[in-house]
Amino acid sequence: MEKREDSVGRDWAAWHGSYDDPASALARRLHTVRQRVGEVLDRAPQGPVIAVSLCAGQGRDLLDVLARHPRRDDVAARLVELDERNVRLARAMIDAADLVNVEAVAGDASRTDAYAGAVPADLVLVCGVFGNLADADVERTISLLPQLCAEGAHVVWTRNRQPPDLTPHVRRWFEKHGFEQVWSSPPGESAYSVGVHRYLGEPVPLERGVRLFTFVGYDNLRQGEAWPG
Repeated sequence: MEKREDSVGRDWAAWHGSYDDPASALARRLHTVRQRVGEVLDRAPQGPVIAVSLCAGQGRDLLDVLARHPRRDDVAARLVELDERNVRLARAMIDAADLVNVEAVAGDASRTDAYAGAVPADLVLVCGVFGNLADADVERTISLLPQLCAEGAHVVWTRNRQPPDLTPHVRRWFEKHGFEQVWSSPPGESAYSVGVHRYLGEPVPLERGVRLFTFVGYDNLRQGEAWPG
Protein backbone atom coordinates (compact mmCIF):
# COMPACT_ATOMS: atom_id res chain seq x y z
CA MET A 1 0.00 0.00 0.00
CA GLU A 2 1.61 3.26 -1.10
CA LYS A 3 -0.86 5.67 0.39
CA ARG A 4 -3.66 5.49 2.94
CA GLU A 5 -6.38 8.10 3.11
CA ASP A 6 -9.47 8.22 5.25
CA SER A 7 -12.94 8.45 3.81
CA VAL A 8 -12.69 12.22 3.28
CA GLY A 9 -9.24 12.09 1.68
CA ARG A 10 -6.87 12.77 4.57
CA ASP A 11 -3.33 11.62 3.80
CA TRP A 12 -1.95 10.51 7.17
CA ALA A 13 1.67 10.55 6.06
CA ALA A 14 1.45 14.10 4.71
CA TRP A 15 -0.46 15.12 7.86
CA HIS A 16 2.78 14.79 9.81
CA GLY A 17 4.21 17.75 7.91
CA SER A 18 2.64 20.11 10.45
CA TYR A 19 5.09 18.79 13.02
CA ASP A 20 7.89 20.43 11.03
CA ASP A 21 6.38 23.91 11.47
CA PRO A 22 7.45 25.16 14.92
CA ALA A 23 4.57 27.64 14.94
CA SER A 24 1.89 24.98 14.42
CA ALA A 25 -0.39 23.74 17.18
CA LEU A 26 0.65 20.18 16.38
CA ALA A 27 4.34 21.01 16.84
CA ARG A 28 3.58 22.54 20.23
CA ARG A 29 1.54 19.49 21.18
CA LEU A 30 4.40 17.22 20.12
CA HIS A 31 6.84 19.19 22.27
CA THR A 32 4.58 18.82 25.31
CA VAL A 33 4.04 15.09 24.73
CA ARG A 34 7.79 14.53 24.44
CA GLN A 35 8.35 16.37 27.71
CA ARG A 36 5.83 14.18 29.50
CA VAL A 37 7.25 10.98 27.98
CA GLY A 38 10.72 11.98 29.11
CA GLU A 39 9.46 12.60 32.63
CA VAL A 40 7.78 9.19 32.79
CA LEU A 41 11.05 7.55 31.74
CA ASP A 42 12.98 9.65 34.26
CA ARG A 43 10.78 8.34 37.07
CA ALA A 44 10.58 4.73 35.92
CA PRO A 45 12.04 2.17 38.35
CA GLN A 46 15.31 0.53 37.40
CA GLY A 47 14.98 -2.40 35.03
CA PRO A 48 13.06 -3.01 31.81
CA VAL A 49 10.42 -0.50 30.69
CA ILE A 50 7.72 -1.62 28.26
CA ALA A 51 5.89 0.87 26.04
CA VAL A 52 3.13 0.68 23.45
CA SER A 53 1.83 3.40 21.17
CA LEU A 54 -1.65 3.33 19.60
CA CYS A 55 -2.06 4.82 16.11
CA ALA A 56 1.62 5.69 16.39
CA GLY A 57 2.02 7.41 13.04
CA GLN A 58 5.73 7.97 12.41
CA GLY A 59 6.50 7.54 16.10
CA ARG A 60 7.83 11.06 16.56
CA ASP A 61 6.46 11.47 20.08
CA LEU A 62 8.33 8.44 21.44
CA LEU A 63 11.28 7.77 19.15
CA ASP A 64 12.84 11.22 19.44
CA VAL A 65 12.79 10.93 23.23
CA LEU A 66 14.20 7.41 23.29
CA ALA A 67 17.04 8.32 20.94
CA ARG A 68 18.37 10.80 23.52
CA HIS A 69 17.29 9.31 26.84
CA PRO A 70 19.72 7.57 29.22
CA ARG A 71 17.16 4.77 29.73
CA ARG A 72 16.90 4.08 25.99
CA ASP A 73 18.35 0.57 26.21
CA ASP A 74 15.94 -0.35 29.01
CA VAL A 75 12.89 0.38 26.84
CA ALA A 76 11.15 -2.26 24.73
CA ALA A 77 8.38 -0.68 22.65
CA ARG A 78 5.79 -1.60 20.06
CA LEU A 79 4.38 1.14 17.82
CA VAL A 80 1.16 0.13 16.05
CA GLU A 81 0.15 2.04 12.93
CA LEU A 82 -2.08 1.20 9.96
CA ASP A 83 -0.51 3.49 7.33
CA GLU A 84 2.40 1.58 5.83
CA ARG A 85 4.27 4.70 4.70
CA ASN A 86 4.27 5.95 8.28
CA VAL A 87 5.45 2.53 9.47
CA ARG A 88 8.37 2.61 7.05
CA LEU A 89 9.38 6.07 8.24
CA ALA A 90 9.14 4.98 11.87
CA ARG A 91 11.32 1.96 11.14
CA ALA A 92 13.88 4.21 9.48
CA MET A 93 13.99 6.37 12.61
CA ILE A 94 14.35 3.27 14.77
CA ASP A 95 17.25 2.02 12.67
CA ALA A 96 18.95 5.43 12.57
CA ALA A 97 18.80 5.70 16.37
CA ASP A 98 19.81 2.04 16.83
CA LEU A 99 16.82 1.35 19.08
CA VAL A 100 17.21 -2.41 19.04
CA ASN A 101 14.30 -3.13 21.38
CA VAL A 102 11.74 -1.02 19.51
CA GLU A 103 9.47 -2.22 16.72
CA ALA A 104 6.99 -0.47 14.44
CA VAL A 105 4.30 -2.79 13.15
CA ALA A 106 1.72 -2.28 10.42
CA GLY A 107 -1.53 -3.24 12.08
CA ASP A 108 -4.93 -2.19 13.32
CA ALA A 109 -4.39 -0.33 16.60
CA SER A 110 -8.10 -0.53 17.36
CA ARG A 111 -7.92 -4.30 18.01
CA THR A 112 -6.43 -5.88 21.12
CA ASP A 113 -4.67 -8.51 19.01
CA ALA A 114 -2.18 -5.84 17.93
CA TYR A 115 -0.73 -5.74 21.46
CA ALA A 116 -0.40 -9.46 22.16
CA GLY A 117 3.08 -10.15 23.45
CA ALA A 118 3.79 -6.46 24.13
CA VAL A 119 1.66 -5.84 27.23
CA PRO A 120 1.23 -5.18 30.09
CA ALA A 121 3.11 -1.96 29.40
CA ASP A 122 4.58 0.65 31.72
CA LEU A 123 3.95 3.48 29.25
CA VAL A 124 0.94 3.69 26.93
CA LEU A 125 0.71 6.46 24.34
CA VAL A 126 -2.77 7.41 23.09
CA CYS A 127 -1.87 10.53 21.13
CA GLY A 128 -3.89 11.80 18.18
CA VAL A 129 -6.56 9.18 18.80
CA PHE A 130 -9.40 10.55 20.94
CA GLY A 131 -10.21 13.42 18.57
CA ASN A 132 -10.95 10.89 15.83
CA LEU A 133 -13.47 8.89 17.87
CA ALA A 134 -17.10 9.39 18.78
CA ASP A 135 -17.42 10.56 22.40
CA ALA A 136 -18.84 7.26 23.66
CA ASP A 137 -15.94 5.42 22.03
CA VAL A 138 -13.44 7.61 23.87
CA GLU A 139 -14.80 6.34 27.16
CA ARG A 140 -14.91 2.78 25.84
CA THR A 141 -11.23 3.01 24.90
CA ILE A 142 -10.30 4.35 28.33
CA SER A 143 -12.31 1.61 30.03
CA LEU A 144 -10.29 -1.03 28.13
CA LEU A 145 -6.84 0.51 28.62
CA PRO A 146 -6.26 -1.52 31.83
CA GLN A 147 -5.78 -4.49 29.49
CA LEU A 148 -2.68 -2.74 28.15
CA CYS A 149 -1.36 -1.45 31.47
CA ALA A 150 1.04 -2.85 34.03
CA GLU A 151 0.54 -1.89 37.66
CA GLY A 152 1.43 1.80 37.99
CA ALA A 153 1.56 2.32 34.21
CA HIS A 154 1.40 5.84 32.84
CA VAL A 155 -0.89 6.77 29.95
CA VAL A 156 0.00 9.87 27.94
CA TRP A 157 -2.96 11.11 25.88
CA THR A 158 -4.05 14.06 23.76
CA ARG A 159 -7.34 15.54 22.66
CA ASN A 160 -8.19 18.72 20.75
CA ARG A 161 -10.11 21.41 22.64
CA GLN A 162 -12.41 22.46 19.84
CA PRO A 163 -15.89 23.16 21.25
CA PRO A 164 -17.53 21.37 22.79
CA ASP A 165 -14.35 20.63 24.73
CA LEU A 166 -14.42 16.96 25.73
CA THR A 167 -11.25 17.02 27.83
CA PRO A 168 -12.99 17.51 31.23
CA HIS A 169 -14.98 14.36 30.49
CA VAL A 170 -11.82 12.53 29.39
CA ARG A 171 -10.18 13.25 32.73
CA ARG A 172 -13.27 12.09 34.62
CA TRP A 173 -13.45 8.89 32.56
CA PHE A 174 -9.85 8.06 33.40
CA GLU A 175 -10.63 8.46 37.10
CA LYS A 176 -13.79 6.39 36.75
CA HIS A 177 -11.82 3.51 35.24
CA GLY A 178 -9.03 3.26 37.77
CA PHE A 179 -6.55 6.00 36.87
CA GLU A 180 -5.31 9.04 38.76
CA GLN A 181 -4.26 12.27 37.10
CA VAL A 182 -0.54 12.99 37.20
CA TRP A 183 -0.45 16.03 34.93
CA SER A 184 -2.77 17.97 32.62
CA SER A 185 -2.03 20.91 30.37
CA PRO A 186 -3.59 24.14 31.68
CA PRO A 187 -6.95 25.14 30.14
CA GLY A 188 -6.66 27.78 27.47
CA GLU A 189 -2.94 27.26 26.95
CA SER A 190 -3.28 25.47 23.62
CA ALA A 191 -5.73 24.16 21.05
CA TYR A 192 -4.84 20.71 22.39
CA SER A 193 -4.99 19.09 25.80
CA VAL A 194 -2.20 16.74 26.87
CA GLY A 195 -2.71 14.56 29.91
CA VAL A 196 -0.84 11.96 31.94
CA HIS A 197 -2.73 9.43 34.05
CA ARG A 198 -1.36 6.60 36.19
CA TYR A 199 -3.12 3.24 36.47
CA LEU A 200 -3.89 2.34 40.08
CA GLY A 201 -5.39 -1.11 39.58
CA GLU A 202 -4.10 -4.61 39.04
CA PRO A 203 -3.12 -5.72 35.53
CA VAL A 204 -6.09 -7.02 33.53
CA PRO A 205 -5.43 -9.94 31.16
CA LEU A 206 -5.52 -9.01 27.48
CA GLU A 207 -8.65 -10.36 25.82
CA ARG A 208 -7.93 -11.17 22.19
CA GLY A 209 -10.35 -10.16 19.46
CA VAL A 210 -11.75 -7.10 21.25
CA ARG A 211 -12.37 -3.79 19.48
CA LEU A 212 -10.97 -0.90 21.50
CA PHE A 213 -12.49 1.79 19.28
CA THR A 214 -13.77 2.65 15.82
CA PHE A 215 -11.61 5.24 14.08
CA VAL A 216 -14.13 7.62 12.53
CA GLY A 217 -11.77 10.47 11.64
CA TYR A 218 -11.90 14.07 12.75
CA ASP A 219 -13.08 15.29 9.37
CA ASN A 220 -16.07 12.97 9.48
CA LEU A 221 -16.88 14.01 13.05
CA ARG A 222 -16.50 17.74 12.42
CA GLN A 223 -17.74 17.83 8.83
CA GLY A 224 -14.53 19.10 7.32
CA GLU A 225 -13.12 21.43 9.99
CA ALA A 226 -9.31 21.31 9.78
CA TRP A 227 -8.44 20.28 13.34
CA PRO A 228 -7.06 16.74 13.53
CA GLY A 229 -7.35 14.84 16.84
